[in-house]
Amino acid sequence: MREVITSAQNPKIKRLLELQQKSQARRSSGLFVVEGRREIERCINNGYVVDTLFWCPEIFGAEEPQVADARIFQVTTDIYNKVAYRGGTEGVIAEVVVRPFTLSDLQLPQRPLVVVMESVEKPGNVGAVLRSADAANVDAVIVCDPLTDLYNPNLIRASIGAFFSVPCVACTSEQCIQWLKENGIQILTAQLQDSCYYYEADMCRSTAIVMGTEATGLTDKWREAADAHIRIPMLGCGDSLNVSVSAAILMFEAVRQRISVVRR
Repeated sequence: MREVITSAQNPKIKRLLELQQKSQARRSSGLFVVEGRREIERCINNGYVVDTLFWCPEIFGAEEPQVADARIFQVTTDIYNKVAYRGGTEGVIAEVVVRPFTLSDLQLPQRPLVVVMESVEKPGNVGAVLRSADAANVDAVIVCDPLTDLYNPNLIRASIGAFFSVPCVACTSEQCIQWLKENGIQILTAQLQDSCYYYEADMCRSTAIVMGTEATGLTDKWREAADAHIRIPMLGCGDSLNVSVSAAILMFEAVRQRISVVRR
């Protein structure tokens, strides 16, 4: 008989909430939280291991989810509503084993396209960039000098499962710059100063598109390491876009250029 958890004081529920709320708990346990049928399926399909699964039959359905080697616990609707980080997640939450990528783990094709973010603070922005990176078939997203935990639930949620399909690495800016140069990847920094329009840059080559924070932009180390500086024309009164919107525009310009070359 499957154990049914009915109390928020159950140690398993307390641990689940800690993993959602505290980066220290995620680091010490090597686990993070994934909600939703689609997200968990993408997680498993991309080689992640589910440690523990919680499901609510009143929301998920009467047929118990089947996940190899995972511990599975049934929860009541009240408990699920307390632990669900967001609505509409279909009554299933998983604790998943962390699988950190390093720069040396990245397998690059010819003419790779990489997106780099320096010190981006909001996890939702990183997740949104990953979602666009998946759509643009970007080869990796590198977060330099991160100010947010890559396993933050907001980041996982905003990526809509793209966190699992796009290799995502955290490292220092110095490590990333050295790696890009060693691999012959040109560095295009998105900045207003001393820059050309983004569509004037050749993105058919091996390319890293580098984004900074909305508040302060990129640090000098990236400006000095860049092969070219690019900008998006701003025709209104504002001088910048949300970092995830800017990244999407630049990624799909690279896609446009590469498709155009193939069609010639």
